[in-house]
Amino acid sequence: MDLQTDILVIGSGVAGALIACGVARKGAKVVIMEAGSEVDRAAAVARFQNACPKTPESAYAQSAFAPHPETDRPYAFYAQKGPHPFGSTYLRQVGGTTWHWLGSAIRLVPDDFKMRSRFGLAVDWPIAYADLEPWYCRAEQELGVAGDNADDLGSPRSAPYPFPPIAQSYLDLAWRNALQASDYKVRPTPQARLSKPSGDRPSCHGGASCIPICPIQAKYDATIHVARARSLGARLLTDTCANFVECGQDGRVDAVRFKRSDGSTGRVIARVVVIAANGVETPRLLLASASDAFPAGVANRSDQLGRNLMDHPIQLSWALARRQVWPYRGPGATSGIENFRDLQDRAENSALRFEIGNDGWSWPKGAPESTARELALSGLRGQALDAALKEQTSRHIRVAALTEQLPLASNRVTLDRAQVEKTGLPRPAIFYELDRYTAHALANARRLHDDMFAKIGVDAFWHKDRAQAAGHIMGAARMGDDPATSVVDRNLRAHGHSNLFLVGASVFPTGGTANPTLTIAALALRAADAVLAALKE
Repeated sequence: MDLQTDILVIGSGVAGALIACGVARKGAKVVIMEAGSEVDRAAAVARFQNACPKTPESAYAQSAFAPHPETDRPYAFYAQKGPHPFGSTYLRQVGGTTWHWLGSAIRLVPDDFKMRSRFGLAVDWPIAYADLEPWYCRAEQELGVAGDNADDLGSPRSAPYPFPPIAQSYLDLAWRNALQASDYKVRPTPQARLSKPSGDRPSCHGGASCIPICPIQAKYDATIHVARARSLGARLLTDTCANFVECGQDGRVDAVRFKRSDGSTGRVIARVVVIAANGVETPRLLLASASDAFPAGVANRSDQLGRNLMDHPIQLSWALARRQVWPYRGPGATSGIENFRDLQDRAENSALRFEIGNDGWSWPKGAPESTARELALSGLRGQALDAALKEQTSRHIRVAALTEQLPLASNRVTLDRAQVEKTGLPRPAIFYELDRYTAHALANARRLHDDMFAKIGVDAFWHKDRAQAAGHIMGAARMGDDPATSVVDRNLRAHGHSNLFLVGASVFPTGGTANPTLTIAALALRAADAVLAALKE
């Protein structure tokens, strides 16, 4: 089966959905290709309720055709080649990983774009914060971000948030009051969840299951823009995986081959191709597309494709507060400490973003189920067990420090051609390690967590002794002005391929400490004009 279209968008997460919607609105003929299937929200909620363990992926059925990585099985999907297993995951479904993201919608700070010129580290972005700022405003409108206009969190703004902030929780206020006289400034977190109803989306009801699924779609997910794109004429192909990008000697993409879950195959012939996958799937597809003309893979003449893989390695710490603070209510996090994200000594000390959790010990220990088990094993039964469970869980607190990981050429995605999935794509192989800069950041975060716990008052506290994955897969197809050291240009067009664009966090040259989704959205909206211009070339 061969199809023809103006623009082929591969991937239906936030980047692909926004691009598809934007170009379809301008009259372009669009095909969206997605390896996974559509999600039945009610069925996914029921699957999560019955799941054990309750991981970020537990609401979503694993596909035999296009499987996804799972948090509790780090070696099942990835071929792990490095000293530190890469633990961040994603979904291959219509809507992508926005199904199980937390919803935090935070901008990078201006210095995040100029790490080399300001601090002598890594590389500068080819664009500045000021170039992206209007697109951040657009992204906040498109995603429906709720935030506090009285505080820009270090990222200057030219427009207000579309919705007022989500209320801080009782637990947030306990932290704020305890830390008020310190350097730790507890502030409401901008979130892509509605604080009041809009259109057919309700306001947040505090279901407390943002990860892995919002049961009512108060939290943004990319199916919203997939539906809008389809209403504008875009065609959605589900259970259809791109597995080879055909390029001519001049670098232009001639067609993209695909395989469907029923075993059928075909090609899409498009004037412009947009790959809107993540930092694993984007290099995976392009490396698998090696040919005589491009023996190292498509968009890889710089040998940078797949390299510089980043996450936000997390120091996770938790404690038993001396007084009741009532966690386990509302979104997973409604406040954070943002003023350590723009330190002046970043040449020596990583920026840090502290996320205050409303989810108690569910992340580090699997509470409250684990708490009930431990209390029962101690001999408590009946009313005594019930009273102890209520009393202890009311004092559970946790904090997570997101560290800035520098891009390392050795941290990379390659292919394990010994294992090929049913889509025809080789298994992704990942080499991943943490350097001294990150190790120092994690140790610094533990010290600061100790200080915070002392100020709020705790009976006991603990630290994870190994960095936790943030689920923020960045790098591997970095943007830059020099084709010798980057994969795409400042407009996200692949160097040497005039009709190929890559969008998503894979293009980030550096990662800062902000959750990446809002920046992904802003870059995608900005790239739409370049994609449309390429149609005229």
